[in-house]
Amino acid sequence: MEYNDSKPIYLQLAERLMNDVEQDSSLCGQRIPSVRDFAAQCGVNANTVMRTYTWLQQKQIITNKRGVGYYYSEEASEIVLKERRETFLTKEIDYFIERLEALNITFEEFEKYYKKHTSKQRETK
Repeated sequence: MEYNDSKPIYLQLAERLMNDVEQDSSLCGQRIPSVRDFAAQCGVNANTVMRTYTWLQQKQIITNKRGVGYYYSEEASEIVLKERRETFLTKEIDYFIERLEALNITFEEFEKYYKKHTSKQRETK
């Protein structure tokens, strides 16, 4: 895995696990790799993974069943979706709108591309 220098590695690892559960809600309640296994898989120190898991536990995305391992919580996909929607609506949308304005893209023009994109998405499903 390649890491972005502008974001802490533990958060990039958390994003990876959050992406997995966002894309496949059947992972809720399922076991995730042990700290050592995930560290080896990602090529990072086990302490970094431990920090990732602690952060995800604080967000209630994963739980630790003592002596058994770490699991996605039953509500993991809902929590991830809620958190990502909040981030988009409070942080990312401003940049998106600024780019639309800077490029002189009207709402109607954007809407046309949005509809085209979503229709393609429906066709592939």
